[in-house]
Amino acid sequence: MQIWFELCRRYGVDEILINVHSHGDAVRKFIETNKAELGVLLFEEPTLLGSAGTVLANQDWVRNEKSFWVFYADVLTTANLNRMRAFHDSHDQIATIGVYEVPDPSRCGIVQVDEKDVVRDFVEKPKAPIGNLAFSGLMLATPSFLDVIPRTLPADLGFHALPLAVGQMAAYRLQDFLIDVGTLETYQIAQRMWPGLSQTHERGDLIV
Repeated sequence: MQIWFELCRRYGVDEILINVHSHGDAVRKFIETNKAELGVLLFEEPTLLGSAGTVLANQDWVRNEKSFWVFYADVLTTANLNRMRAFHDSHDQIATIGVYEVPDPSRCGIVQVDEKDVVRDFVEKPKAPIGNLAFSGLMLATPSFLDVIPRTLPADLGFHALPLAVGQMAAYRLQDFLIDVGTLETYQIAQRMWPGLSQTHERGDLIV
């Protein structure tokens, strides 16, 4: 969480919302001593709504924004958010998802992209993958994306929402370090490979 806070400060994200379900006390304690320069809102779900359901439940918070970020907390990255946002702004789509190549596509949301970087297919954890270009867990969305989220909850971004946005979202190929640390194996790999955040950066517009 500290790394995500540093990344948000670096690129001008000044207000964030965190879904609190497990280890809530530890999260709150961390926030109290590490939220400098950030406005932090906590959203507690006694019953999980799914990743898309969380976005939908907080739609009033982002409905009037030009765009808003969605980050998967179990992703470790040095992604340059300014570059991804510039790419998003240059494409007339309801959302932009960061994508990267993975060694085991059966564990990820796999995308097919056309020559204009528009997503033409999205399958979450396919049994027979036809590619290895995967959703990274970083997304920049417009309020129009809220309209494709199913109203039946729980709803997951990968299984339920992103497939409905095919043809309406762009794919940004991340060139930065990124690893999903959701398993013990990948967490241990990240401890060996993590390069840390560079001291130089570009300042971006404020994003909610």
